[in-house]
Amino acid sequence: SPQVQPFLPQWLAQPKLLQKRIKDNLIPIGDVPGIHPRLLKKLQMNGIESFFPVQAEVIPAILQSASRGYLVGQGGHRPRDICVSAPTGSGKTLSFVIPIVQVLLDRVVCQVRALVVLPTKELAQQVSKVFNIYTDGTGLKVVLITGQKSFAKEQEMLVQKRVTGYSSLADIIVATPGRLTDHINQTPGFSLAQLRFLIVDEADRMIDDMHQNCLNQIVKAAFQTENESGSKMLFQRTRPGPLTAASSCYPQIPLQKLLFSATLTQDPEKLQQLDLFQPRLFTSVYSEKKTLGDGTETEQDTNKKYTLPEGLSQCYVPCDLNSKPLLLLHFMLTKKFTRVLCFTNSREASHRLFLLVKAFGGVTVAEFSSRLPPSERQRTMKEFEQGKIQLLISTDATARGIDVRGVNYVINYDAPQFIRPYIHRVGRTARAGKVGVAFSLVLRIQERRFLRMLKDAGIQDIKKQPVKGNSLKPLVQQYEEALCKLEKTVK
Repeated sequence: SPQVQPFLPQWLAQPKLLQKRIKDNLIPIGDVPGIHPRLLKKLQMNGIESFFPVQAEVIPAILQSASRGYLVGQGGHRPRDICVSAPTGSGKTLSFVIPIVQVLLDRVVCQVRALVVLPTKELAQQVSKVFNIYTDGTGLKVVLITGQKSFAKEQEMLVQKRVTGYSSLADIIVATPGRLTDHINQTPGFSLAQLRFLIVDEADRMIDDMHQNCLNQIVKAAFQTENESGSKMLFQRTRPGPLTAASSCYPQIPLQKLLFSATLTQDPEKLQQLDLFQPRLFTSVYSEKKTLGDGTETEQDTNKKYTLPEGLSQCYVPCDLNSKPLLLLHFMLTKKFTRVLCFTNSREASHRLFLLVKAFGGVTVAEFSSRLPPSERQRTMKEFEQGKIQLLISTDATARGIDVRGVNYVINYDAPQFIRPYIHRVGRTARAGKVGVAFSLVLRIQERRFLRMLKDAGIQDIKKQPVKGNSLKPLVQQYEEALCKLEKTVK
């Protein structure tokens, strides 16, 4: 009988499965083949003795794809693109930092060979910090471009004008989309013609319409065939296509795309836009096979699209609008929760809630919002990690992807409307194999839709945890006084 064509491309349908349980599957760093002794030493100096499952699979895969150096010569095969879908906190950053630093260790001339694009400034800072640790003492230059410095200052960090023309001051660039696009278009001498690795982190968010244009511009810049003076460049690249005699006679630098996310889209059309080359997918998101009594296997809930960290417990509290602030205060003051990251659906809501908790008193609280200057956000983050701040109120945009140490509880003050923000929010706790609890305050009118959303994503294990009204009573009087205080300040 004729085969039915699967509508998922094969690489999506048959991914390489990664172990979900981090703690039971740590691999000693010395057991992962091919890592440079210099980097092994660095890892140990940073207290890393073993790799998480994601790292143990992805590092060798990237190294192997560049085993012939970053130039692929005659008859050389173009490396396959790589997609990694793994839960928050499972070690994605290190899985591209290590191999990229290693592949570039023997480079002679400084050129932009790796570019990492991330949706937010905080994430970019976090990633460039990791790169700096592993490039320290190697002579490789990492440049961070997020618009925190003036445009002219960034230009000085990227290129230098010499008598012979421009030269690059960066081997590895970590950037946010807007600023990067500006440099591609406006910085003389800024070239991506030698780009070997394009890493898109938090890829699903980057594929969304906003940034698709940025990705197109990067690829376009990477395939420019003429340099500033209009002369043909020695190493050209041809767009991926059939190998012809012409395209195989000069060495090429292949451009390899590496995509990472906790919620990598499974939507073939979206992935199509990225124009991936024979991609390999590594994922720890997969359905469990169940064996039936008669020995046949069934695919259980194949649409289980997301895995959450192993150590995460999830609960929700049905409530009404008026009791939400009281519930939060109850958790903080009566239940004595510490190190709580609390999410609202808007900057305004974050700010209001922050002022209210402050007016109530008794809780060290701070807000984490894009309204605040980055220096202040960093200070807040630090104080939260040190335990000086017990409650941090934030929006989705600001906290996505950020590695905050020691979050014990995530509270969804506003239940998220969609599954992806939910996954990213609750994934701020229970990172790297630790435990954590996520509470969602769900209005009774939202309850059915909220549970439906989780169920559709294959998340079954959320417990209902009602809080009795009379346990909130002791807070009411002080709460009303705080409200009056607030109204006065707002006026």
